Amino acid sequence: MAAQSSFDIVSKFDHQELRNAVDQATREIGTRYDLKDTKTTIEQEASQLIVSTDSEMSLRAVRDILESKLLRRSLSLKILDYQKEEDAAGGRLRQVVKLREGLSDEFAKELSKRIRTEFKKVTPQIQGDLVRVSSKNRDDLQTVIQSLKQEEFETPLQFVNYR
Repeated sequence: MAAQSSFDIVSKFDHQELRNAVDQATREIGTRYDLKDTKTTIEQEASQLIVSTDSEMSLRAVRDILESKLLRRSLSLKILDYQKEEDAAGGRLRQVVKLREGLSDEFAKELSKRIRTEFKKVTPQIQGDLVRVSSKNRDDLQTVIQSLKQEEFETPLQFVNYR
């Protein structure tokens, strides 16, 4: 009897790299001439970033700086979920940016169903916030990975624990 091979589909990011990118963005904001006197701040919490600035133009500039720092540190921009801009005290603007991590239940079900219908020889299982895909044939698993890499999802996917 052949052994089962498997891999996990997850959606995670490196929190230390995110912290470094936010620190670099904060330093650049402090030195840029157009943002120097705006008192712009980026606060990092466990599952979100809070950007506070004085105008919509500077908010767009901060967003561009932050995104460029994330890309430089090999973080996907799909982890950022921009919320609606809101007015803050003193005529300032605030924007909450939620951080996407983990597969939602609906997305995991949709992904599992899609794998089950397209690839008959593999079996996906939802295990918390990951989907484990197993099969007797490693080539079938490689085919699933290649197929999912070509798709465009709103959640960034990583394929780990391939054994």
